[in-house]
Amino acid sequence: MASYVDPLVVGRVIGDVVDLFVPTMSMSVSYGSKHVNNGCDVKPSMAINPPTAQIAGQRADLYTLVMTDPDAPSPSDPTMREWLHWVVVNIPGGTDISRGEEAVAYMGPRPPLGIHRYVLVLFQQKSRFSMGAGVSLPASRANFNTRAFAARHDLGLPVAAVYFNAQKEPANRRR
Repeated sequence: MASYVDPLVVGRVIGDVVDLFVPTMSMSVSYGSKHVNNGCDVKPSMAINPPTAQIAGQRADLYTLVMTDPDAPSPSDPTMREWLHWVVVNIPGGTDISRGEEAVAYMGPRPPLGIHRYVLVLFQQKSRFSMGAGVSLPASRANFNTRAFAARHDLGLPVAAVYFNAQKEPANRRR
């Protein structure tokens, strides 16, 4: 009988991005018709616009979504780990992320070299963030740290996470 191994462990999301946690919420993420499952491939051209995401939970509860690339600029030399792609705060439970407030504008995947992991992590907030005063935002997208962000905002461990892989698409060549 085969034993179950968490895909977040296999994909090194747990370890590289977040500490070990037990998911307590469901989160469904899609780019158009492409549903994101752990470790699936998503073409950067499909991810130019932000994904849609449905989260469970009670409407009175609020959540924060963080999206990063822990493999920037290359998986073999991630000197900019983690590259921040998106932060959405004050997402009401039982809704989709479009109901939240974008704290850091979405930047789609742009992997320059190799196969990159793109990680979406959901945290439950203890209270509403007031934009500007309540959310401490980084000066740069490079070298963001999801753990430090969660600690600074008293978010605790994640309640859900999913990751996908992307690599640079070949350029169209004309002859």
